[in-house]
Amino acid sequence: MDFTPTAEQQAARDLAAEIFGDLSTHERLSALGTGIDGELWKALCAAGLPAAVEEIGLVGLVLLLEEQGRVTAQVPLAATCAYGLLPVAVHGTAEQRARLLPALREGTAVATAAYRTGSRPAASVRRTAAGWVLTGTFPVVPWLRAATHVLVPARTEEGRTRCFLIEAQAVPTPITPAAHTSGAPVRTEAVETTAPWAAGRLTLHDAPAEPLGDDGVWAEVLGRARTAFAGLQAGVCQGSVARVVQHTSTREQFGRPLSAQQGVLLRAADAHMDTEAIRVTAYEAAWRYDQRLPAATHALTTAWWACEAGRRVVHAGQHLHGGIGADVEHPVHRHFLWGRQLDAYLGPAPALLAELGALLTEEKAV
Repeated sequence: MDFTPTAEQQAARDLAAEIFGDLSTHERLSALGTGIDGELWKALCAAGLPAAVEEIGLVGLVLLLEEQGRVTAQVPLAATCAYGLLPVAVHGTAEQRARLLPALREGTAVATAAYRTGSRPAASVRRTAAGWVLTGTFPVVPWLRAATHVLVPARTEEGRTRCFLIEAQAVPTPITPAAHTSGAPVRTEAVETTAPWAAGRLTLHDAPAEPLGDDGVWAEVLGRARTAFAGLQAGVCQGSVARVVQHTSTREQFGRPLSAQQGVLLRAADAHMDTEAIRVTAYEAAWRYDQRLPAATHALTTAWWACEAGRRVVHAGQHLHGGIGADVEHPVHRHFLWGRQLDAYLGPAPALLAELGALLTEEKAV
């Protein structure tokens, strides 16, 4: 296998790095709060980067997300591509692709997914005379406050898991007692998470939905999404390590740079190696998906590294900044929050290992 980016992938990565570097600055992020960075999202979409993912593949998306993670840019790039653009492009009908892809490419549509990791689907689906309807509750859905479409895995009456798309409100409405009794099919409520992901609580009650693909699609979508978010974690860790290098090289103690101390060097080296493990396993899983090779175990492997190693890296980044690492307004603290959020979103790590072990056992039995 060859992880060398193609010319198109490298060009997209360079463009993303330039846009993220110009707009996702510490000053702008500090003033932004917890919502989506609308100006940055428009700039990315105007440059054609979400649309380019159809051409540069999952490897290309991982490269873009690395650049996002380096600066912790508050845009739903991973969610929109992993849960919207790619699933529709690969599994959608001709009508769905014609109707949904233009808006997803332009950024006027934002996608996310509602599911619970490590358990059976939390939504049920049934078919009525008017079409499919979903019922279920999801306590935390990332980027729900910006989403126009939500991908939901649901268990059918026959016991199979299928993917369904629902239309969501871009601006959440509080869930009140009156709302509970009103019978609204889609209800949302703002929820704050560790990282500023504009998340929300989603409640569905006979919400109209349309199927996306056949049985088995969700497993592939989830694997691709795990790989994409692991790439985002690789970027978050790279940004944290870069700040450590800058800080320990310039900060002196007893007349010597902090980086001259063996303990600091070893901790930083461990963080670098952990970051490389996340990055390389994400590349491998993405490459295998792009080559249409079996990749489920590889997606679980990179997700585990993103959880386990990612947590170590962002903790080390904060600790190696000493006292200023405890300052919630310091840029390194943002990497800490994102790293912990990605750990929680992809994990928990032990559940990923259990899932990986079960999958490897099944493959060996076959």
